[in-house]
Amino acid sequence: MAEMVKGLEGVIASTTRVSSIVGDKLTYAGYDIDDLTENASFEEVVFLLWNFRLPNKEELEDLKRQLIENMTLHPRMYSHFEEYAADQVHPMTGFRTSLSYLAHFDPRADEFNEDAHWNKAIRIQAKVASLVAAFARVRQGKEVIKPKADLSYAANFLYMLFGEEPTPVQVEGFNKALILHADHELNASTFTARVAVSTLTDIYSGVCAAAGALKGPLHGGANEQVMKMLNEIGSLDNVDAYIEKKIENKEKIMGFGHRVYKNGDPRAKYLKEMSRKITDETGQKELFDMSVRIAEILKEKKGLLPNVDFYSATVYHSMGIEHDLFTPIFAVSRTSGWIAHILEQYSDNRIIRPRAEYVGEVGRKYVPVEER
Repeated sequence: MAEMVKGLEGVIASTTRVSSIVGDKLTYAGYDIDDLTENASFEEVVFLLWNFRLPNKEELEDLKRQLIENMTLHPRMYSHFEEYAADQVHPMTGFRTSLSYLAHFDPRADEFNEDAHWNKAIRIQAKVASLVAAFARVRQGKEVIKPKADLSYAANFLYMLFGEEPTPVQVEGFNKALILHADHELNASTFTARVAVSTLTDIYSGVCAAAGALKGPLHGGANEQVMKMLNEIGSLDNVDAYIEKKIENKEKIMGFGHRVYKNGDPRAKYLKEMSRKITDETGQKELFDMSVRIAEILKEKKGLLPNVDFYSATVYHSMGIEHDLFTPIFAVSRTSGWIAHILEQYSDNRIIRPRAEYVGEVGRKYVPVEER
């Protein structure tokens, strides 16, 4: 039997054309993340991940149209959210359940062919934005907002969430965040999706499985914990003492370090700049200054650098997004990558079935219950 590697760290479990991490460089289908973040729309990145090439103008407009047309949810979904609100369900629990419920209203949910896969991919990617926005509004007792045909995916999400069109800076920031979170090679949730669909289950099941993995604080919940930390610190004057105490007590500080990147997460710099812009626009500059000071201390004392979660926390907070929505928003973006890997798994499938090294007792004999 092969050598056991705890957490499968460094183990190559699949080939992929979706994304690549080589050293500290992240690419999507061969395009550097810097190039895409500075120039692309999220819709272009969705097309790229699913087709391994960028769309032409006609293909891009068609994708945008299909996404907008499929954003509206079945009326029964909205009453479903009212039950969540009454039970005070965590948004990621609601998101996971709602993903599964979406399949009930898809007449092609169980079809298994390329056309049906593409149809489901569009429907799911379109509707995840509406799921999160509608959930947030229903639990606040507000009216659900339908999408606008002339807004981008990023702008529509913010519009459906807040009921008013976002500022250009907010749209820029959110579009960049969606791109930066879209895929990340064989992370925990993506691997979970590929394991699920390797059994030839449907796309909805694969995405639901991935959402379950993302819910964990060691994967998708880190930026929510970053915001909790900033709230506990309270002001710039308190940063040094708070972080020094965390270090002294050997407590984990969320938003720093990464299993793969050794010299810094290449995505972090873009969210740092958007944090600076948006906190400045909304009069919350101290949050950015606190974040910068925390990063300085961690680099000096521990040699740790921020990852993508660290500055995304202040970006979302400064837009007025509730903190427990941070992980569902991560899921809205990462759905594009999950679907890309699911489609790739279908195209060249072998069921994923690793082995385990048994470390329990051996040679035991059954004893009747009366003699135990």
